[in-house]
Order: sequence, then C-alpha cells, then structure tokens
Amino acid sequence: MLFEPNLHTVVWGGSQLRPYKGMPPSDEPIGESWEVSAVPTSMSVVSNGLWKGLDLGFVLKEMPESILGKAVNRKYHSQLPLLVKFIDAKKDLSIQVHPNDEMAMREHGKMGKSEMWYVIKAEQGAHLYAGFNQEITPFEYQKRVADGTITEVLADHQVKAGDVFYLPAGRVHAICGGILLAEVQQSSDVTYRIFDYNRPGLDGKPRELHTELAAQALDFHVEQNYRTVYPEAANCATQIIDTPYFDVRVMEVSKPFHRDLRKYDSFIITMCIEGDCVIHVRSTGDEVLLKAGHSTLIPAAIADFDVLPQQGKTRILDAFIDNRESRLATMVTRFFHFSET
Repeated sequence: MLFEPNLHTVVWGGSQLRPYKGMPPSDEPIGESWEVSAVPTSMSVVSNGLWKGLDLGFVLKEMPESILGKAVNRKYHSQLPLLVKFIDAKKDLSIQVHPNDEMAMREHGKMGKSEMWYVIKAEQGAHLYAGFNQEITPFEYQKRVADGTITEVLADHQVKAGDVFYLPAGRVHAICGGILLAEVQQSSDVTYRIFDYNRPGLDGKPRELHTELAAQALDFHVEQNYRTVYPEAANCATQIIDTPYFDVRVMEVSKPFHRDLRKYDSFIITMCIEGDCVIHVRSTGDEVLLKAGHSTLIPAAIADFDVLPQQGKTRILDAFIDNRESRLATMVTRFFHFSET
C-alpha cells in the first residue's frame, strides 16, 4: 500500500518536505509528513490498488491478520502499533518527553511513545538534544524550566547524515533546526512539552506546556552514550534498532536485493530515504514504484519481496515487529542475566 500525502504545518517547520516528496514547494512551514498512520486524528489514506481512497484504519479492520500478522493482531486487536514520519526542522522543536504505556493509558487511554530518529540530512553545525548530561532532581527540573535554563543540563549532540538515536519513553529530547530525519515511533500522539523558548504558536499564542505531567514521565538517569552505533555496509540489511516496540533495519543497495521477512509475523513499513526503487512481491508478482521521500506498508502475508534500485542505488529503512519465539526467549534470558548481575 502507498498513501496520499499527509503533511502537518507547525511553527518550527521548514520547506524541504514537499520537494522531497516530489510536490510543488509552498510557503507553509511543513514540519511533518505522517507517512503511515492509523492515529485517528490523522489517518493515512491508501493511494493505490484494491483499497485506493480508503483510510488505513478501515482497511486494517477488513484483513487484520493478513496485514498486521497473527502475533501483532493478537496483541494490538486490528490496530497498527507504529507510526512513521519524515520530519523537517527549520527551527528548534520544543524540549519534550513522552510517557510510557502505563502512564499514557492511565492519563489518556492511549499507547505510550518510544521512538527513534534516523538523520537524513543535517546542516553544518546542526545538533539535537537527547537525554540529560548530568543527574538532576525533580526540584531542579522544575526550577530550570521556570528560569529557562533547562537546556544547560541536556546532552547536546552534533549530528550528520546517518546518525541514529533511540528515544525510549521518559527520555528528554528535542530535534533542533537544520535537520531532516525519519522517525519510527509507537502509534501515539501524546507529547509533553517541557520548554518552548517562550515563542508563540501559529495562532500567535504561547503553546501549551505540560510541566507537571512531564515531571511524572521523565527518566532522570544519565546514559554514557545516547547515540546508536552501527556498522555501515553496502547491499545488506543492517539492524540499527531492536526493541520490544519495533525493529529497524537500514539498507543501501545497488543491485536487486531479496527480503523474506515472513518469519517475523509482522507487517513491514518501508521508507525510501533516497533513490527510487521498485518493490516486487514474489508470491503475487505485484510491483510498486517507491519513490524517495515516500513509504509503503507491506502486509505480513506477502512480506517476501525484492528491492530493485532504479537510479544506481537506493537507501531504505524497514520497520517491523520481531515476533520470533527465539527472540523472545533471548530477551527473557537477558532480563534474568541483568537482574542477577
């Protein structure tokens, strides 16, 4: 499935997303392209094939197991558990945090929000915030938000194309100006703004802050390294993120590349970062042209496909859920190992 454009105008948005997606430029500050979304407030609409013109939520209810995978459907009950976006930050985003599943369900009746970023393009000197650079107390947090010094205790990272960051629920973060990136996240629109630089929103009024809720959601633990390190290799699928919520692989391929992901019992979301490619489904012979700046949802039942570069090479991200029993057993073993040590 391919999808109609789903663009979001925001105060910090830029001008790159429309041209990136092959659309005419505009003066609107477009900050987000919700590529594959089943969030009720901004549902994706299918643009090709049998379900053309229908929203993704309706389609999932028609064929939940075939599209999501049996294991995913058992857990999420016909709901797509992931949301993927392209984000263009011309200006700094607010300092923010997301709640975990437990808090999000208790406070909002929604899923929590862990996410990851893959930097597509970064201007010289561009940076982002992820995590704290020192231990602070909840009291100091409140004080620094009040006096506008909260950024002084945030881990500040210079970035370049290809950098990856994982933001589990509870980790303070902010994308800053001059960055174009791909985001994979749990299917949730719950965000707590901590600090927004005292600027007005598009309506000219200050945007709402959620200082108290954020204080409950924040994880104040300091990590040694917040950037994800991964090997770069051509013509292979490199795992960059492996969590209970999603698994993400990156591929740069210059020749036909076979992907048989049926063993994961999961839908596959493929985001084309650069270089158009054709997705060829082996079981049906169907083909779709996936252009740079676009994404596709491949149903679990037909997740055996070839990626065919059209312009010398293509770079894509695959996001899915790893439901293999061997992986679950490994995670349990790791849990008990870490508990004992």
